[in-house]
Formats: sequence, C-alpha cells, structure tokens
Amino acid sequence: MTTITLTKAEVETVTRPRSVERLIAGLPTSDGAGVKLTRVLTQELQRRLDPFLMLDAFGTDNPQDYIGGFPDHPHRGFETVTYMIAGRMRHRDSAGHEGLLQNGGVQWMTAGRGVIHSELPAAKDKMRAPWYRDIQSAEIPEFTTADSVKVRAIAGRSHGVDGAMQRDLTEPLYLDLEIPAGASFTQALPPSHNAFVYVYRGTLRIGETQVPVQRMAILNNDADSDGVVLTGSADTRALLIAGKPLGEPIAQYGPFVMNTSDEIFQAVQDYRSGRFAAAA
Repeated sequence: MTTITLTKAEVETVTRPRSVERLIAGLPTSDGAGVKLTRVLTQELQRRLDPFLMLDAFGTDNPQDYIGGFPDHPHRGFETVTYMIAGRMRHRDSAGHEGLLQNGGVQWMTAGRGVIHSELPAAKDKMRAPWYRDIQSAEIPEFTTADSVKVRAIAGRSHGVDGAMQRDLTEPLYLDLEIPAGASFTQALPPSHNAFVYVYRGTLRIGETQVPVQRMAILNNDADSDGVVLTGSADTRALLIAGKPLGEPIAQYGPFVMNTSDEIFQAVQDYRSGRFAAAA
C-alpha cells in the first residue's frame, strides 16, 4: 500500500465545525449463533441517522464470543458493510459469491431483492439484483495528513482522495482514522448530511466534548456548518461516517428493511416460499 502525504493545498479547511449532539454507549446483545456484540446504532436512531440503519461493534479475544458465527440468514432491501479491523471471516451467499474477509478488508453487500448469506438503497433500488464486493486491505486508499493523521478512505472522498467505494444516492463517507495524541483532523461535510463518529481505541475531542472509547458521537446538523474537527486526546482510532438522508419511510422486520408493511409481508412470503435462492 502506497501512503500519500498531503500538501497544504490538499487539506480541507473547516471554519464552522459541527458540535456533538449526544453520546451513545450502545447496548450489549448477541446475533447469529450467539456472537456477542455491541449494538451502537439501534432502531430508535434510524430516523435520526438516515440513511444508516445499524452499527454493530465487535471485538474480543475469547473464541466463545464468536465461534458460532452467523449461519445462513436472509436479507432484503438494504446494504451491509463489514469492516474487519483485525481477524478473518469467510462469506458465502445464495447469489454465488464467496470470499475471505481479512485484516483491514471490507465486505460491501447489496441485499437488493433478496439474498441468503452466512455473513441502503433508496426505494427504487430495493429490488435490484443482489451485489457483493470484497475489498482487500491493499485496495483501500490511505493517506497521511500534515498533522500525522493516518486515514483509510473506505468510501466517499476526503482531502482529494477517492475512497474504495462510491455511492451516488446516499453519498456515504466512511473513514478509518488514526489520530496521534494532540493531532487534529478536519473533514468537510455538507450540512444536510447526517454524521457520527465511533471511537474504538483511545479518546478524542470534538469541540468541547470528550468522546471516550466505545462511544458514538452523533454530530449536530447545524445549517451553517461546513465540517468537523477531531482532536486526539490520546493516540486514537475512530470511524467517521456520514451520508445523505433518503427521507423515506422505514419498515423493518428482522433482516428485511422496506418502505411499507405490505412490502415486509411480501418479503417474508418470498423467503418462506423459497424465492430467495438457497445458500450455496
């Protein structure tokens, strides 16, 4: 991986940074075959953080917390993004996709009209064909700012660098940041985009708010804001995620996310009648 060091001309200037609306601790839960995780973005926050539906954080050294994995299960109507900071996970689905997600890699999957896998489109895209991409670590663009912040651009665009993925409708930004103690990182954001920061190592400051480890900071949507400034209070790793709201109704029933209850009913019927292809 070639790391780019930015010149001053490439630095994004933020003069009216966003503040923190609130901090979220997340809820301990389990999924799949008993995999223990923390659900940080819960169903109650879906409308506030549109177009994002869920954020699960997982990390443990105890194999009993994850050994069961996520056996075959269906999805319809949204996209899943899995970022493997450290570890390995094999994916196989009913559309014939198979891959190995490894350290630093990303799995980006569009469930579309329906897929069964063993681990957000807009309404007009909910019934598109399922789609899948494994992004290996070496494919993710990286750059280092003049303040020694290391950035992995998973999606969107930052400081003139295009991320590995681009999506037109929701324009997602997904950055993994390594911020040294005392260093700052600036990122321009459209004021209408919903945005949040999740700290998974260390602690950082946004304006007057300290964001400790394993906390999500929801950023205010100030009409005159032009971005966000993150400052490391210690050596910190954090995700900065933002996107354009879809403004559509959200109807969710387990692994199905549609716009109406009738569409949910149809999804359940299609799954039970075998219209989602059996897993490979």
